[in-house]
Amino acid sequence: MEKRTQWNLWYVVLAILGILVLQSFVQQWQQVQPLPYSEFLQELEKKNIKEIAVYADHLEGTLNQPLPDGRTRFATTRVELDLARDLAQYGVRFTGVIQSTFLRDMFSWVAPTLVFFAIWMFVIRKMVARGGLGGGLGDGLLSIGKSKAKVYVESDTQVTFEDVAGVDEAKAELEEIVDFLRDPAAHNRLGAHIPKGILLVGPPGTGKTLLARAVAGQAGVPFFSINGSEFVEMFVGVGAARVRDLFEQARQRAPAIIFIDEIDALGRARGAWGGLGGHDEKEQTLNQLLAELDGFDPRQGLVLLAATNRPEILDPALLRAGRFDRQVLVDRPDKHGRVQILQVHIKRIKLAAGLDLAQIAALTPGFTGADLANLVNEAALVATRRNADEVTLADFTTAIERIVAGLEKRNRILNPQERHIISVHEMGHALVAMSLPGLDTVHKVSIIPRGIGALGYTIQRPTEDRYLMTRQELENKMAMLLAGRAAEMLLIGHPSTGASDDLAKATDIARSMVMRFGMDATLGQVAYESPPSPFLGPLSEGMDMGGRQFSPDTAREIDCAVRALTEAAFQRATELLTQRRSVLEEGSRLLLARETLTEDDIMALVQPAAPSLQPGA
Repeated sequence: MEKRTQWNLWYVVLAILGILVLQSFVQQWQQVQPLPYSEFLQELEKKNIKEIAVYADHLEGTLNQPLPDGRTRFATTRVELDLARDLAQYGVRFTGVIQSTFLRDMFSWVAPTLVFFAIWMFVIRKMVARGGLGGGLGDGLLSIGKSKAKVYVESDTQVTFEDVAGVDEAKAELEEIVDFLRDPAAHNRLGAHIPKGILLVGPPGTGKTLLARAVAGQAGVPFFSINGSEFVEMFVGVGAARVRDLFEQARQRAPAIIFIDEIDALGRARGAWGGLGGHDEKEQTLNQLLAELDGFDPRQGLVLLAATNRPEILDPALLRAGRFDRQVLVDRPDKHGRVQILQVHIKRIKLAAGLDLAQIAALTPGFTGADLANLVNEAALVATRRNADEVTLADFTTAIERIVAGLEKRNRILNPQERHIISVHEMGHALVAMSLPGLDTVHKVSIIPRGIGALGYTIQRPTEDRYLMTRQELENKMAMLLAGRAAEMLLIGHPSTGASDDLAKATDIARSMVMRFGMDATLGQVAYESPPSPFLGPLSEGMDMGGRQFSPDTAREIDCAVRALTEAAFQRATELLTQRRSVLEEGSRLLLARETLTEDDIMALVQPAAPSLQPGA
C-alpha cells in the first residue's frame, strides 16, 4: 500500500508538468508572426488598422487589408509612449488587456519545490543504500522496524546433510526436525509436537550455521536467517518490532525455519551486571522474543533454530522448557569425524594418489571444521607455490606447521650461541617425549623461528583422541615441558628465557592438578577452583572477584604443592637426560646442522644408542 501511494504522488507531479508544457506549446502556437514597429506605424498612417489589443509590453491586432504575405493579424513590441493619442488621432478602436500570470506564478513556486524534493529523495536513497536508515526506498524511515532476515528457499540454500560431516550425533538430532517439517501430520498423530526451539551449542567453527542451513535445504522449506546483533538499533523499540515482524513473516510462509545466529548478542542474561547499569533496549527485545516463543503453535510447522558459542551467558528464561526445548552440542570432531570433513573439502583439489587422510587427521587434534577447510586450502597453496601437479602429505604437514606454529621467519638472524641453546632445548623436549609412556609421538623438531616469538618448536603426533588423563600422564607431560630447561642446565650450565612458555604451561597443569582435580594427598579430595560465571547473577557470599573460596593457610599449601609438582617434574626430566647425555649432545649437533629433524631422523639417532627410547618404553 505504501509503495502504491508513493507512485500515485509521482503521477500527480508528472501530470502537472505535462499541463505546463502543453500550455507553453499552445501559447507559442497562438502567437502571430511579429511585425516591426516602423511598419506598424506605416499601416497605422494608412488607416489599415482595424482593431488592436494593448498589452504591457506588446501590441496585437487585425488589419483591414492583408499584408503582402497574406497576414491579417499582427503583433509588435510596444515602444511608443503616446500610443493612445496616436490611435485616437487615426480613429482606431483599442482596448487594454490584463495579462494572466497564474501559470507563470504557479510554476515559479512548483519548480523550486520539485527541485528540493528531488534532491531530498536522492540523499535519502544514498543513505538507504549505505544502510543508514534500513529498508528499501519505498519504506523510508518506517522500514527500521522491519526484519532484516535473509530469506532462502530450497534452491538458495544449496546445502544438505551430505555437505555436513564430522557431527553425526548432531545430524541425527536434527533429522527428526526435517521429518516433521516434511510431514507434520505423521508426528502429530499421537499428540506429540516438535520442540519449539533448538539451540546449537559448540565452539566457533564447528559448523553450527552450516548445520542449520542443511536442515532447511534437506526439508525444502523457507529459511529465515538473521544475526542476533541485527535486532538492536539506535532507536528504542526497533528490536522488539523486528522480532514481531520476523515471526509474522515466518507464520505467513510456514512451514519454515527461523535461524538466529550468535543469539548471545540478543539473549544475554538480564540484569547480569547488577548495579552497574542495564540495557533496556536489549532487554525489551529479549522480552519480545520470549513472548513470541510462548505465542506460536509448533504444529503450524514453525521451528526456531539458534546458535551460540557462549551458552553460559544466556538468560535462564530463554533456555527453559517450552522455549528452547532441546540443546544440541556441535563439538570439535574426533579423528574419524576429521577424516569425514577432509573427504568433503578435498573434492575441489587434486590429491596425490595413495594419500591417507587418517594421517592428516592424526596430526590435527582439536581442529574444527573451519580449521580443516583452511588446512586443505593452505596445503593447496603450498603445492601451487612449488609448482607441483598434486597435493602431497608433505604439503599438508607444511600447512599444519604454518597454522599451529606460524609462518617461518628465516630472515630472523640468530647468533651461533642462540642457535646452540635452541637446538639443545628442542632436543631435550624430543628425547623426554620419546622416553616417557603415554606421550604423543614426536613428529618433527626444528630450530627455524616461526610466528611472533617461537624460536624453535617440537611437533608431536597423537596416536588417538584422548578425553581424560591420569596423574602419571599429567606428570609425564610436565616433565616433557620442563625438559627443555633441564637440557639447557645440563649442557650449557645456565637457563635462558626460551622456556617461559613451557614454564607457564607446566605451572597451569600443576595448579589444575591441585585445585581442580584433587590430585594432592595433603590437600585432599577438594576442588579449590570453581568455573567463573560473572554473567549469571551475583557473586556468592564469601567469594571474591577471583573466585577464591579458601583461607590464606590453604593458599600457602596450594602454592607449596604446585611448586613441589613442578620441581619433581624438572628433576625427573633432568635424570632422564643425564642418562642419555651422549644422545642429547649428538642430537643437538645434528639439529644445529640440519635445522629440522623428522621422526625417522630422531628414531635413527636414538635406536642404536638406547633402544629403550622407543615411544612408550
